Amino acid sequence: MRIVFVDGYNVLNSWPELRDIISYDIDAARKKLIEIMQNYSSYKEYKVIIVYDAYSCKESVQRKDKIGANLEVVFTKEGETADSYIERTVACIGRKYEVFVVTSDNLEQQLIFGRGAVRVPSMEFYFEVKEIEKIISTKVIKKSSNKKNLLSDRISKDIFDKLDEMRKSK
Repeated sequence: MRIVFVDGYNVLNSWPELRDIISYDIDAARKKLIEIMQNYSSYKEYKVIIVYDAYSCKESVQRKDKIGANLEVVFTKEGETADSYIERTVACIGRKYEVFVVTSDNLEQQLIFGRGAVRVPSMEFYFEVKEIEKIISTKVIKKSSNKKNLLSDRISKDIFDKLDEMRKSK
């Protein structure tokens, strides 16, 4: 199983569409990232863990929210950065699973390599996610266009039978 850790604030500040949203509504930006990651994790069948740090939030306790089958959102405890949470967690699981860490933090790269994970720059991940969104969109359009739009599906059987009789009598 592949596990993808996403440094939440790093991604929010890196991806163009999220950077625009975060400038006026941080909660909306986080919700948008969750929505994007739900689609990505479902399509790829990867476990995705978005980590937000509460480093400077007084009296903050760690919180984990499971969203669907493959997505988890973690808010770290007071004094803990997303980087330190990811490093600690990867140290425990890095050799058991295929682990990727999405961040543009170069210092983080050195630490996670040693723990068995691969760093993916935020913008590289952005382009991967955009490709997946295109694939999903194409499949949805193709599936909906394959659906036939028959008259018999839209009218009652009695009316259809009468129209069919009229057609045959001509």
